[in-house]
Amino acid sequence: MSKHLHHDIVIIGAGAAGLTLALELANEHKVAILTKGDISEGSTLYAQGGVAAVMSDKDTVDSHVQDTINAGAELGNEDAIRFTVENSKPSIDWLIDQGVPFTRNGESDDYHLTKEGGHSHRRIIHAADATGLAISQTLVKNALAHPNIHFYPDRVAIDLVTTQKLGLSEQNRVIGLYALNQKTDTVEVFHAHRVALATGGSSKVYLYTSNPDTASGDGIAMAWRAGCRVGNMEFNQFHPTCLYDAKAKTFLISEAVRGEGGRLLLPDGTRFMFNFDERGELAPRDIVARAIDHEMKRLGVKHVLLDISHKDPEFIKEHFPTIYKRCLNYGHDMTKGPIPVVPAAHYTCGGVVVDQHGTTDVTDLYAIGEASYTGLHGANRLASNSLLECIVYARSAAQKMLADNEPRADYQIPDWDSSKVTDSDEDVVITHNWHELRRFMWDYVGIVRTNKRLLRAKHRVDLLLSEIEEFYSNYRVSADLLELRNLAVVADLIIQSAMARKESRGLHFTLDYPDKHENSTPTILKPRIRSSELENPSACPHIA
Repeated sequence: MSKHLHHDIVIIGAGAAGLTLALELANEHKVAILTKGDISEGSTLYAQGGVAAVMSDKDTVDSHVQDTINAGAELGNEDAIRFTVENSKPSIDWLIDQGVPFTRNGESDDYHLTKEGGHSHRRIIHAADATGLAISQTLVKNALAHPNIHFYPDRVAIDLVTTQKLGLSEQNRVIGLYALNQKTDTVEVFHAHRVALATGGSSKVYLYTSNPDTASGDGIAMAWRAGCRVGNMEFNQFHPTCLYDAKAKTFLISEAVRGEGGRLLLPDGTRFMFNFDERGELAPRDIVARAIDHEMKRLGVKHVLLDISHKDPEFIKEHFPTIYKRCLNYGHDMTKGPIPVVPAAHYTCGGVVVDQHGTTDVTDLYAIGEASYTGLHGANRLASNSLLECIVYARSAAQKMLADNEPRADYQIPDWDSSKVTDSDEDVVITHNWHELRRFMWDYVGIVRTNKRLLRAKHRVDLLLSEIEEFYSNYRVSADLLELRNLAVVADLIIQSAMARKESRGLHFTLDYPDKHENSTPTILKPRIRSSELENPSACPHIA
């Protein structure tokens, strides 16, 4: 028999979005937060640069809006962009009230604002070069202290449970979810009147990524299987500058290094960015990443160089203490010379389609943060708009939930049944498919694409989806299998979206359609055929 747990609201993910939502709701609701690992693990923890917000008298909402539109290659939703920017200062004020220690100017005691690529003003408020860490630690501390917030670490969400899925009503309403408890190796049933997906993005679908292991697209895949639309999945941002070092693996070198004068160099010391864009190193990330990719392939080199050593060493240590120390640990002294860097998958601009309150196509299901598609980012994300989106939409979703007093029925959710499946004796299949998926996504659906590459990827992902579903139906679930299942779904959504866009725009660049079309629209995919689980609950071997 499965363990059943009951909460008013279940939030999957404990990054900036999930924690903000929980803290805003907890005074009136019993909230559960599920995390795949430790409660502080997630992409927020690794965000270095800061949060974009209109904080200076020299800056304006209109300017920030226009910068966001420009960076998104005119594919962003202006209403969503303006809504986000207009709520930027209140969101920063909320973080300050929570106790986030943002960096101040030494002389005036005002908050120090830096500038990043694509921004026309200094508007990035930060906590040295570890803003995500400061936000995460502060919000986790506050959440742990709240009696109505209950953390459930080491839980891997399997799938959402909806009334339609169980054949209980015509309306597609979420009523809970199944989750694998990795400590006990059992599946638990979480009952909730509302569920929020704050699971982050899907950059782990690529071979090289700056993100932690949690970025496996779980929320996007679960929402798709539950009947939600997804949007703009072809737009995956590759951060231009991750440290190239076998030991470092995914260590990101913040955009702010280039914002403060860092120069990109070829191995012979030649600057090259002005050959691609008049803004040089301060061009948006897609342009910089594509330029680096071009030069690496042209020259056959494994990396380029990022140099800020012309700045005073004390300036570097003061502004980038974390980056300086980490690089030094790997044998790279950024105060004395350039460091090796390469692009890596970094941010998922698309996701589950939501409105300004984070509501999805499924009643009582919300998606916030990187798992969502709000229309803010368009075809490319402006630097430091991501943490802003997390706070703005989490607080907006909370307002919606708090204002909704409609009574909810308490539906019964069946136990998770493992009696019809067996233990796998071929986990090598999972490992093999895992590596194959991430490799062909990197090779065929990466920074530069073609029709042939996408077609090859589509053939491979179709085969993998079939193999994975067969494996999922016949063997006991594991964390690796569940992540692989979700990654394959997300990979398919990315490929479908890329094949549908017959132009190059923002983060989607294809050699077959190098020009940008006028009057381009977002790519919205709608589930056309429901899985056997949704069509016939008894067809799923895991549901009692």
